[in-house]
Amino acid sequence: MAEALVTITKDEQGVAILQMQDSVKKNALGTAFVEALTHALEEVSSDPEVRVCVLRGLEDVFCAGGDQDLLVALAEGEVVASDIMLSRAVLEVPVPTIAVMEGHAVGGGLTMGICCDIVMMARESRYGCSFMNMGFTPGMGTTRLLALAVGDYIAAEMMLGGQFFRGSHFEGRSQINYILPREKMWRKATQIASAIAEKPRFALEMLKRDLSLKKRRLFEEARTSEVPMHQVCFTQPETARRIRENYVSNKKES
Repeated sequence: MAEALVTITKDEQGVAILQMQDSVKKNALGTAFVEALTHALEEVSSDPEVRVCVLRGLEDVFCAGGDQDLLVALAEGEVVASDIMLSRAVLEVPVPTIAVMEGHAVGGGLTMGICCDIVMMARESRYGCSFMNMGFTPGMGTTRLLALAVGDYIAAEMMLGGQFFRGSHFEGRSQINYILPREKMWRKATQIASAIAEKPRFALEMLKRDLSLKKRRLFEEARTSEVPMHQVCFTQPETARRIRENYVSNKKES
């Protein structure tokens, strides 16, 4: 029997750990993986006993971004970018969310992480936006949400140039909550989750809804500009070629 792409474990405190574990494709955002992850987020959201959700990937890769097959399908018109609403699914989880990005996070995978309420990066892991390396503009709300996390100028450099930066690059120059050595991240994440889980669920829901309002507004604003840009980019023959040629080698590191 194949291992589940995403699993959920929950302790007595109400801490739900949503584990992304597609070791074959490194948690790339393909059709099956997105469906499994969306279902898991819905399950966590509908569980009245959950008070905080921890989103975790593989040790070496949090999420590898868009799956190549899915990106080619976008370029060939088989799928439209607006169909991929994973960012909204993360933003709409009614309880606080913590992204533990111990491993590398690419493109939409990075955006998914910064949709969480509390964000953690590893000093030695790499984070970046590879959309433009493959010939199309950023999606999933990246054009607005990334700037909120790392600032306008750093976000512009990441999106325009397609560079990848070590987590240490963002220390002292971003809004990321914690940038720690990889081996120290999980302990810190469990401490944060435990402190949140002590609070009443009804109060957590109300405060989470209020605090996430800016991100949710930015996501909707981003969609209005990202969708038409994608409609242009994904009709260009060069885009499909770049996806096929640059998918593996799109990790320019600084």
